[in-house]
Amino acid sequence: MPEADFFGCAGARMQAAGVRAIVDSRSIAVVGLVEVLAHIPRIYGEFRKLKKAILLERPDVAVLTDAPDFNLRLAKFLRRQRVPVVYLIAPQAWAWRQGRVKILRATVDRLLCIFPFEEEFFTRHGVPTTYIGHPLARIVKASLTRQEFCAKFGLPANKKLIVLLPGSRRGEIERHLPDLVDAARRLDGRGLVFLMALPGGFGNTFSERIRGSSIQLIVDATWDALAYSELALAASGTVTIEAALLGCPLVTFYKVNALSWILGRWLVRVPFLSMVNLVAGRKIAPELIQGEMSGERIAAEASLLLDDDEAMEAMRAGLREVRAKLDSERDPMEIAAGIVQKVVHEKVSSN
Repeated sequence: MPEADFFGCAGARMQAAGVRAIVDSRSIAVVGLVEVLAHIPRIYGEFRKLKKAILLERPDVAVLTDAPDFNLRLAKFLRRQRVPVVYLIAPQAWAWRQGRVKILRATVDRLLCIFPFEEEFFTRHGVPTTYIGHPLARIVKASLTRQEFCAKFGLPANKKLIVLLPGSRRGEIERHLPDLVDAARRLDGRGLVFLMALPGGFGNTFSERIRGSSIQLIVDATWDALAYSELALAASGTVTIEAALLGCPLVTFYKVNALSWILGRWLVRVPFLSMVNLVAGRKIAPELIQGEMSGERIAAEASLLLDDDEAMEAMRAGLREVRAKLDSERDPMEIAAGIVQKVVHEKVSSN
């Protein structure tokens, strides 16, 4: 359930702003209990790099972002070195592996949450927590008008667009693409235009996989595609939040390695797996997870929505509620920066 993809792909922007990278966050981004096994040696090597840098440079504060399996281990090391820790994006301990709460309580000076229900959970468990709002709520918007978007990609302006969003990581795309192509084939003939939106760097890799289908590939234009699509068929992840913020109805899905799913289902304790539904506190978007995911089921759920204007409007109303819950009066990153400064000041004052 990779809900922090936005932060995982932010490394380039941070480096452009002057951040010196010791470890690229993308090098530790692996989804799935089983999938991570093959990457353990490389991830451990990156962990050792960071430990060495901490010992050499003695930071005044550590701001850890997402990647709980990696960062919670790092937080323990930082605590031993008496380095204050601010953790941005709470681990999903409210869903599974609640033992992480004990580690957070022991190692983190301030936990910053981007989903509203998390503050109550972690505060109740003794972790100093602040809900700052979701950063995407202030920045997600179309960069082009519909006319400009259609002209740029050669799309007919008078037809309904359906955007396919298989994921932001190679493994996710590999797993989801066959069923999405099958769903588009089943929906063909309804006068729809199918787009597959991928992050930069994946276009050439997967273009051959959709050759001969009715799907048009677009790269680095996901927000525009969501803004002007009638419906999104979206892998569960940050893109479902982006769809909610842009008011695009959606059908969600997700599939992992079979063994990861078997092990994970024993651990996960939430009523929904899509963050849109979790934030809403009820089922707004259909979820097709693991064995329930197929081209046939995706197409069937999409057809139900496309054929029912009332259902579509009810979903749009639900998405507006989600957006309102994720918004904040101040910029979330300004709030986060203020908290980091306060933690540093408290350290200096205590020395």
